Amino acid sequence: MQGLLSVLLLSLCLAAPAGAAVPAEFIDRYAAEHHFSGTVVVQQNGRIGYEKSFGYASIAFKVRNTPQTRYRIASITKAFTAVLVLQLAEQQRLDLQAPIRRYLPDYAGSGGDAITVQQLLNHTSGLPNFDQVKDLQTALSEGVPAYQKPATPAQLVSRHCSGAPVAAPGSTFDYNNCDYIVLGLILEKVAGKPYEALLQERLLQPLGLRHTGLLRQGRIVDGLADTYMQRDDLHGLADDLPVYPENWYAAGSLYSTAADVLAFSDALFGGKLLRAESLAAMTRPGLDDYGYGVWSYAMTIAGRPHRVVKRPGRIMGAQTQLFRLVDDDTTIVILANTDATDLDEFAAAIARQLFGGEAGAGRKAAGTAGR
Repeated sequence: MQGLLSVLLLSLCLAAPAGAAVPAEFIDRYAAEHHFSGTVVVQQNGRIGYEKSFGYASIAFKVRNTPQTRYRIASITKAFTAVLVLQLAEQQRLDLQAPIRRYLPDYAGSGGDAITVQQLLNHTSGLPNFDQVKDLQTALSEGVPAYQKPATPAQLVSRHCSGAPVAAPGSTFDYNNCDYIVLGLILEKVAGKPYEALLQERLLQPLGLRHTGLLRQGRIVDGLADTYMQRDDLHGLADDLPVYPENWYAAGSLYSTAADVLAFSDALFGGKLLRAESLAAMTRPGLDDYGYGVWSYAMTIAGRPHRVVKRPGRIMGAQTQLFRLVDDDTTIVILANTDATDLDEFAAAIARQLFGGEAGAGRKAAGTAGR
């Protein structure tokens, strides 16, 4: 009987679909062909199968990117913020169904009694969109006012996130940095400490994320890659526009390494940060397949559906991708310091190679520059 059981188990293992070896040559070739500058890490079943860096952290000084390079991770920040909100909700210090004004009694917006914490998390608040500058030409001619003048979190909320709702709360998905800026201020009020301190206490220190932190214009970060964006008018790459990175606050102001982002992902999906029901709520697709701080959807590869939880980010030349194939125990982290490569396509192409399909398009996340 024991021998028969062993044979049956072996047969099941052989029949079960599994990812192939990490396609190193494919990734190298794709990076070269698409002028990728940054770091790629692929992990399967808890083992890193690929880790490599390309391009320059500083083009002017010819300093190459390495696995230790720190990158601006843009809206991967939102996943960190969503976890903090859910942790406080688990402790019953914060109610996802409560309106903004319960936690911010001085909130001036007319939606303060109608917009809930949950609607901020899933971008259905209906608040006017924070990012009014939608194209490079406008940014070059008029600047990006929301990010080019220093502001405290309270000033950001007062100046940009207190307008009358433009849609009924809960009715419409609109990717909006305002939602997570308001959430950041709510976290500060509930916890009684700055967002940065809460982040350190609950995530960075417990997980040993020593290479992750908050960007500030006046703070020099060792090993931080410069960022560059494509300029058609200049026929190549140029420095990003001058901004105050802290103005992205709880929506997009973090820097990190690929290894630290992977460690955060491992802790999140390994059940170390949230209870199972909270993680399920965070990754449950709602409008636009968006949960709380992440997109969640099924990707078909070689005729089989694969459940994906994805957190992309983009602020000018800073591009990021945290791409988790949930049921396949596979994580792809791509951090870049130029916008030359479409990271949605890059991550999807790697996934298709891993699981037997052809390299091709994956589902693109909605959002604007600064997502």
